[in-house]
Amino acid sequence: MKVVAFNGSPRRDGNTSKMIEEVLGVLREEGIDTEAVQIGGNSVRGCTACNVCFKTKDRRCIIDGDYVNGCIEKMLEADGIIIGSPTYFADVSPEVKALIDRVGMVALANDAMLKRKVGAAVIAVRRGGSVHAFDSINHLFLISQMIVPGSSYWNLSIAWKKGDFEGDGEGIRTMRTLGQNMAWLLKRTAGNS
Repeated sequence: MKVVAFNGSPRRDGNTSKMIEEVLGVLREEGIDTEAVQIGGNSVRGCTACNVCFKTKDRRCIIDGDYVNGCIEKMLEADGIIIGSPTYFADVSPEVKALIDRVGMVALANDAMLKRKVGAAVIAVRRGGSVHAFDSINHLFLISQMIVPGSSYWNLSIAWKKGDFEGDGEGIRTMRTLGQNMAWLLKRTAGNS
């Protein structure tokens, strides 16, 4: 079993990264392979609604030259997917928005290719808007027929300045519980898709 996590924050070592690592640490303790992929801060194009993916059905986006097709490949190989983002004006970062829009279209065009994979969103927030960002990522998971585990709270942390996550006890507990629930779910669904 493997979980791949995508960090949509341009701060490679910031709060979003630490939140993802908290979840991945629990998954590794449970014997699940993990991989973290940095997408934040990289150039990317949004979906152009060209619908070529519905014609080619090759599990790729026609737009090449950025990280999205590499992310799609990693998602297809994984049993679980985590997407993390800081909150940008009550939504996800531009890098995450491009990823979810393009992956979503390719998944729809290819017979729900992410169906029954486990998906989790994690969101860092200064103060407000995190639930909308959380919903944005979960919309990708749910329309892709993925399974979304819960935690002890919504998967967010009040973490603005670098290092704030380490001081958010409830956020840490939420990430650890998410990791435990994700591991439990993965172990019960592995090989059943």
